[in-house]
Amino acid sequence: MSKKMVLSASIAALLASTAVVQADAMADLEAAAKAEGMLTTIALPHSWCGYGDVIAGFKAKYPEIAVNELNPDAGSADEVEAIKANKGNTGPQAPDVVDVGLAFGPSMKEEGLLQPYKVSTWDEIPDSIKDADGYWYGDYYGVMSFIVNKDLVANTPADWADLMKPEYAGQVALAGDPRASNQAILGVLAAGLSKGAAAGEAAGNAGLEYFAELNKAGNFVPVIGKAGTIAQGATPITIAWDYNALAWADELAGNPPVEIVVPSTGVLAGVYVQGISAYAPHPNAAKLWMEYLYSDEGQNLWLKGYCHPARFNAMSAAGKLDADAMAKLPPAASYEAAYFPTLDEVNANKAAVTGGWDSVVGANVQ
Repeated sequence: MSKKMVLSASIAALLASTAVVQADAMADLEAAAKAEGMLTTIALPHSWCGYGDVIAGFKAKYPEIAVNELNPDAGSADEVEAIKANKGNTGPQAPDVVDVGLAFGPSMKEEGLLQPYKVSTWDEIPDSIKDADGYWYGDYYGVMSFIVNKDLVANTPADWADLMKPEYAGQVALAGDPRASNQAILGVLAAGLSKGAAAGEAAGNAGLEYFAELNKAGNFVPVIGKAGTIAQGATPITIAWDYNALAWADELAGNPPVEIVVPSTGVLAGVYVQGISAYAPHPNAAKLWMEYLYSDEGQNLWLKGYCHPARFNAMSAAGKLDADAMAKLPPAASYEAAYFPTLDEVNANKAAVTGGWDSVVGANVQ
């Protein structure tokens, strides 16, 4: 037998033994999670990125584990506070896992609020959106968009500058409180980018000035936009992640008809990250939840929910992406100009927006 054949046989044996070890480890994790019998989540609206199907899929695969859902409409800052408030609590109000904006992952790690865990598909998560030690890891992303109630808005705005027009008086809203919601905080960043400011503190400040002007003009509505407020006419034009807008369109089912636009400038991509609470009452169920989210099944469910999953590139190369789900996403051209801010830029923007919203804009979003 040649040296090459011996080497090939050795590699094959190593891979086989590694697969056995991984299977054994997964079986042990499943058994431990089932013994705990519960997983407590927080801030997971079922329409957000397809979370309804994701939660249902996890329940179907692991019926022995009850999913306790806390405060589905909470923002990233609320998730942080929920962990802090329940450090010594092992009851149903203590979250096991969080899904937060990119800027919140590192800050939660620094505060000792997260515990490390690397899923079995870890190597396929891009290095730029994960903590090297496994404390937090990106799971999906989308781009900022406008969703427009066509019963109330005759002319669909194509860009940020259009929202300043008098015809949009009392019609423009953010999908969250910009002092606490990652979605809204990054909506301000996107507006700042559209004004030509560099991502980070500069765009945050430019975005604050933009919303101050929008508010002064009477176009900004201090109401948190979602499907219900869009349908009611309270927020006819809502600035939200594309996957939320697309899910709301499905939910509304033409009543009222809506149009979704990715603005022509200030096209911002936003990554959300997962993490396990350092004080998780059900740590094994939390780890099993992460394994499910980053499995082929979980990643394709994000795609079905109109999100781009973290393992998108690796799964695309391997032919693992759901073709039907891919066909329902907006045209690829809408994403070509998307800017992915660095973690430092996201953090600098967050500090500027949360610190300056009240003094610069002065609108109490609720």
